[in-house]
Amino acid sequence: MANLRIPRSWELPESLATPEEVYLNRRQILRTLGFGALALGLPIPGAWSATAEPAEPDLLTDGLKPALGKSYADRFPAKRNPEYGVGDREVTPEKFAAGNNNFYEFTTRKDAVWKAALGYKVEPWTVEVGGLVKKPRTLDLDALFRGFPLEERLYRFRCVERWSMQVPWTGFPLRALIDSLEPLSTAKYVRFVCVKDLEHLSGQKESPWFPWPYYEGLRLDEARHPLAFVVVGSYGHALPMQNGAPLRLALPWKYGYKGPKSIVRIEFVADPPPTFWNRLQPLEYGFYSNVNPQKPHPRWSQEIETDLATGVPRPTLPYNGYAQEVGGMYDGKEA
Repeated sequence: MANLRIPRSWELPESLATPEEVYLNRRQILRTLGFGALALGLPIPGAWSATAEPAEPDLLTDGLKPALGKSYADRFPAKRNPEYGVGDREVTPEKFAAGNNNFYEFTTRKDAVWKAALGYKVEPWTVEVGGLVKKPRTLDLDALFRGFPLEERLYRFRCVERWSMQVPWTGFPLRALIDSLEPLSTAKYVRFVCVKDLEHLSGQKESPWFPWPYYEGLRLDEARHPLAFVVVGSYGHALPMQNGAPLRLALPWKYGYKGPKSIVRIEFVADPPPTFWNRLQPLEYGFYSNVNPQKPHPRWSQEIETDLATGVPRPTLPYNGYAQEVGGMYDGKEA
């Protein structure tokens, strides 16, 4: 009996996970989805002429590519950690996760983010560490991609807009990074600041009314929870730009906007830090923003969510199905 292990409610059996060779093989994906010669890039009689317009970017050809190109390709794919799964749900095909994004730094159009993000330069990239920490420092990509063992975790993702998906993220526990940075005992919260680049990020340039850069915050015990994850890859490779390259956070019990993308600064502080959407719309977006079907958004109910890939609605679970793991950190009244 000592070796008996009871699976957690949200764990995914290996038999239900999308095989690695499927989501890494474009042609197999296309055949599975039923696309024909056009999607496969095969020649079509009469489709080309000397004056033909340049081909439009293709999501499956261009939009899935890592923003880092071949850099750190040797770190992928990482071994899947069976302790983390998505229950009886199926992993969302990569084309949905890569083709539907909230990333206002590029554009407010979800289906156009991947196009706007093509070619954005993420190397070199550094993350500054400051605030209540023993030794402020600057981390480069080597420190992030080679400084910690990488693993793949299957996580549920719930957007505040009531759509959801299931994603295989690659990265390492946020608490491993935090512990390596040696915050002082006076640090109670951690703040994350994202990239600001008015010259190259069209969304930032065209939307000056937003308080750029994007920023988020967590209580330190939340940040050190085993589920909190630093993400550097998805679907067996480094992140595409639209998914937050070169690094972002995954916090599966919170709404998606709590997971900052393209992080450039980590700061340890004593008091609750302001957060982007809470500053803009405090009545709609709280500091904690835990998934809660009983707490409606002021403009819509949160009781139902829709699976991004299948379009099938289902009841929203408290803490997005992770109540057993994180519920003890809260009293249920947090905004």
